[in-house]
Amino acid sequence: MATRADQGADGVADGPVATDGPALDAYSRVVVGVAERLLPSVVSLRHGQGNGSAVVLSSDGLLVTSAHVVARSDIGTAVFHDDAELPFDVVGRDHLSDLAVVRVPVGGLAAASIGDAGQLRVGQLVVAVGSPLGFAGSVSAGVVSALGRSLTSVDGRRARVVEGVIQTDAALHPGNSGGALATSDAKVVGINTAVVGPGIGQGLGLAVPLDATTTAIIGALVSHGRVRRAELGLSGGSRALPPRIADRLGQARGVEVTGVVSGGPAQRAGIRPEDIVVRLDGVPVQSIGDLQRLLTGERVGRRLPAGIARGGDLLDIPLTPREL
Repeated sequence: MATRADQGADGVADGPVATDGPALDAYSRVVVGVAERLLPSVVSLRHGQGNGSAVVLSSDGLLVTSAHVVARSDIGTAVFHDDAELPFDVVGRDHLSDLAVVRVPVGGLAAASIGDAGQLRVGQLVVAVGSPLGFAGSVSAGVVSALGRSLTSVDGRRARVVEGVIQTDAALHPGNSGGALATSDAKVVGINTAVVGPGIGQGLGLAVPLDATTTAIIGALVSHGRVRRAELGLSGGSRALPPRIADRLGQARGVEVTGVVSGGPAQRAGIRPEDIVVRLDGVPVQSIGDLQRLLTGERVGRRLPAGIARGGDLLDIPLTPREL
């Protein structure tokens, strides 16, 4: 006979399901517990251009998925664990983070519990729930293989590096995209997004982390249907600073400019290739990710001070980001 751990105030078990008898070992009980708690919160999305998965974000009908799952369709059908089918429409999509929000016209849904990907550790058990190859309600388990991976996401001529991507060996296949990657306590910490194909690698899947940055993106999609970002019109990469400048600033790295967009904010401000961006708006910058996190919609059109290392000198150059 199966028994549940004590339930919290929200009626959801606070721990994994415990099952009497010798059939299930400790590992199996954890995976079974996550599956039982998450399967009602993960749906299959179907539309004329393909299918994927989504996670129930709120009980009033909001679901989060991968932007590429709904890239070519604004409407479709959401199929739930109990085979109920409901129409969905896209609230907003952000291809530069590969996240999207869709809505179904019903309340009372079983919303997933959202965790913090920033607390993950390499080797930690994770469970993937989704609809691989159209097989709804599929569960696989594995570990966090690596953290802090980068994934380049492209939208037309725009490109952005998605940082903090989770690598897992939990089996993922086409159709898992948009589904949940969860911890042993059924907290969703990632939205599955990519699978390395045959001939390249096996047991290598990637998930967009759910953390403060991506939670803000999802919030913008819910509120405005889009994410507003600033851009400087430059490309570059992290590089070590010359020792004298590193000592003076108290930081080891900056972003070396490798190219500037003609007519863009960086070129108009006089920034040029081989310059190293070390600060923006008073905040130290050591990587492209640091720069991206500062280029929020609130900084569009604002004149910002930029700290630039050029040769052996440190320069303060004002520039005004434009909307990406």
